[in-house]
Formats: sequence, structure tokens, C-alpha cells
Amino acid sequence: MGRHLGTRLRTRSLATAAGLALLAAAPALPAQEAADWTVPRVANGQPDISGVWDFRTLTPLQRPEDQEATIDEVRAAEIEAAAIERARAADAPSDPEERRLKAGDPVGGYNNFWFDRGARVIDDLRTSLIIDPPDGRLPEILPDVKRQTRGDDLPIDRPVRLRVGGIGLDSYEDRGLSERCILGFNAGPPITPGGYNQNIQIFQSANHVAILNEMVHDTRIVPLDGRPHLPDSVRQWMGNSRGRWEGDTLIVETKNFSDLVSSFSGSVAGSLGDAYEMHLTERFRRIDEDTLVYEYTVNDPATFTRPFTARLLMKKGEAPLFEYACHEGNYGLFNILSGARAKEAEAAAATGGG
Repeated sequence: MGRHLGTRLRTRSLATAAGLALLAAAPALPAQEAADWTVPRVANGQPDISGVWDFRTLTPLQRPEDQEATIDEVRAAEIEAAAIERARAADAPSDPEERRLKAGDPVGGYNNFWFDRGARVIDDLRTSLIIDPPDGRLPEILPDVKRQTRGDDLPIDRPVRLRVGGIGLDSYEDRGLSERCILGFNAGPPITPGGYNQNIQIFQSANHVAILNEMVHDTRIVPLDGRPHLPDSVRQWMGNSRGRWEGDTLIVETKNFSDLVSSFSGSVAGSLGDAYEMHLTERFRRIDEDTLVYEYTVNDPATFTRPFTARLLMKKGEAPLFEYACHEGNYGLFNILSGARAKEAEAAAATGGG
């Protein structure tokens, strides 16, 4: 898995040096332009939204059912302080005597150093990224929508639309899309905060915008010249995007998603139906030197009873994006399948079938 190491190291240093006092004192900022700030523009007059943008946050996609729409600054500081404390505890040196492993026991994955979790709640102190429906939760799912849930070996058929997990080990087609390095699980579209690789980089020209995902290094090339979408028969993993400027807001409309991709599920651990009917509308608007408002609306009448909209604030990054490595040495999937064949051979030999 790739990692934005520069951002991770910078975040760790700032959190340690600044301490909890700065978190508690940080003011809430509205998602609107500062009165004393002028939108920077590129040569043709379009707003300059280029650069690296960090979309980490502690704010969940859906509002917990026992919460109000917003929290106060005291509660926000408590949440942020707890996140810092969890990170510090996770960074403590491991004790090999605490948990002795036997041969064949799972050794786990990456330690906390490699994660790039959020350390702040959304500036306007909302308790969910979803702003519509008003309850801050995903709409109801249609009763006949096929659901896939993460597991070691799920009793379902191909195609596997999960980003993580799978249905078996007979073929690469039995593994999730992120294990196959086809799609990541946070940069979408739409862009949804996760555990790491939470950055995009935007490039601009007069007639195009390019959106580079840190995870799985996919780049969406978005024409701005008014050309129509691809024919309905042409389907793509990340859909087909077309953009336009409305005032200082970039609007990106995406459709023509492949039916091999799930609809929006709100969780890396599962998938809902497929994205064949999904229409995604994204809005990008810069409101100050360091903040880009990102808002998206998902309209999938084959999966949800109504559209829904979410909003998050991206922060300007200073470090460059580095090349993403889906597997260390790009041999992870090979090892998964070859390991399964080795276990099959061992089992056959033990029963006299080898």
C-alpha cells in the first residue's frame, strides 16, 4: 500500500509539538469565503484550485443516531484530544512478551506509523459529512439491492464489487478491487475520507482539470469544453466525467460507471448493488488560501430511495505526492494465490491425494 510519508511525518511532529491546547483553542470556520480574501486566478481567469489537497477528518460520513447536527467547540476539542491520545498509545513500542505468536499465527499488518488518519473534526463542527438528508444519514436502500459484506470467503458469485475482501482464492477475479489494484477505497469518485493516502492533486489548463488520487494513482481527466459524455454503451471503472465552471465553483458531472463497480456504500467493508445507474455531481470551491470546499451528490435510483449530499473541507498540502505502490514490490496478489495453491498441495498430500 502506498503512503504519503511526508504528510504523515509532518502531522506527527505538529501534533507532538503543539499539544492539545492548540486543538482546544482552534476556532470553528464557516464553509464560506473569508471577507478579506480574494480568490486567486489562473491566466484565463478561472479560480486557481490547483495543488495538493488533504481530505482527512475525524467527522464520520453519517451522523450517530444519538447526536445533534453540530457539536460545540469544547466537545470538538475533546474528540480531537482523544484522537491524539489514541495515536500516541498506538505509537508506543510493541512488547514481544505481551503476545507471543505460534507458527502460523497471523502477524497483522502495518503499525500506526503508516496510517494517516484525521486529527480534526470538520471546521463548522457538523457531526456528519452528509448534509442531506437532514438527519445526516444515508437514505434507505431499496429492498432488492444486492449487498456484499467483507469477509474471508463470502458465499457470493463473481463479479466481486468489494473494494476490500473477496469470495475465494481460485483466481485473481475472486479478490476485491483494491487487492487487485484496480480501485482504491477512499478517492472515489466520490472522495471519501479513510485511513491513509488521503490526498488529491488538482492540475488545471484552460480546457481541462485533472484530479490525481494519491491512492492507486488514478487520474481523472475532466474536459471543460462542453463536449458530451461518452455513449451509454461505454462504461468505465471511475465513470466518465465532464466539468464546467459556475461562477467560482467547479461542477463535475460523472456517469457511465461500470456495473463491475458497486454503488456508493459508505464503507470500505462492503458494497451495495452496482454503479450502472449512478450519477455523481461534485462541486469544488476554494474559500481561502488553505481551504477547498468539496461537496458531492449521489443520485442512484437503482440503489437508494433518494439522492444524498455530503460536504467536507480539504486543506492545502505542502508536501508532494509520491508514487503509489499498491503492493510492496507489486507481488502481493501473486503471493495470495500461490499461498493458496501451496495449502491445497499440503492438504492433498496429507490425505494421500498428492
